[in-house]
Amino acid sequence: MSPGRLEGKIAVITGTAGGQGRAAALLFAREGATVIGCDLNVSGSIETLAMVEEAGGSMQSTHPLDLTDDHAVAAWISAIGVAHGRIDILYANAGATKFAPVDQTTAAEWSWVLRHELDIVFLPVMRAWPYLKQSAGVVVLVGSTAGISGSMTNTRIAHTATKGGVVAMTKQLAAEGAPFGIRVNCVSPGMIRTPATEGDLLAADHPMRTIESSIPLRRIGRPEEVAACALFLASDDASYVTGANLMVDGGWSAVLPG
Repeated sequence: MSPGRLEGKIAVITGTAGGQGRAAALLFAREGATVIGCDLNVSGSIETLAMVEEAGGSMQSTHPLDLTDDHAVAAWISAIGVAHGRIDILYANAGATKFAPVDQTTAAEWSWVLRHELDIVFLPVMRAWPYLKQSAGVVVLVGSTAGISGSMTNTRIAHTATKGGVVAMTKQLAAEGAPFGIRVNCVSPGMIRTPATEGDLLAADHPMRTIESSIPLRRIGRPEEVAACALFLASDDASYVTGANLMVDGGWSAVLPG
């Protein structure tokens, strides 16, 4: 059997307890990486770890881990460096958000979303950067269709700001990483069916529940489809790609509705 696309790589993936993070952990491990995962969700993390190991993959997981706590992130990344000596891939997948109209978003809620969608990305990247410089590594961030456009059906001022920030961070990190051979790219999912979206955006009482009728491919995406795009960007197949924002949305952001 030919080696996987990530054979021998140390791949750090945040938010691996479920959804897109779990899909990425399974896929990256199947492609030969040693996956280092983390999450606040202990039971979900244990399930993911078991799934990877049952599939014959290699994974370690730290749980619970609060990625908005710089001291905790620094200790986690340092422990990875001590154990493995390097970090080849950082997939900053973790994030959490709250939706509200601008006049109903409190200052506390605004700050909460910034911590859980910007700090949660910046802190692991910042702490892992010295290791990524040593290995000429790869960073994959997670944006969103929300990062490139507004929405008439989902009131999400804080989420829009943070995901726009992630897309902008991708470009700046690509610029700063290039002299060291570090590639930095972003996947921006549209509507993906996960436990989180089932509980809000795709719930029966939400105006976006029928959104698939406005998606050119006429369906909701799967976590595995986002993970496959992240795998491409993390692999040598994308060796000449940096600073890119790959839309994974069934064509949603490419067209006007109707």
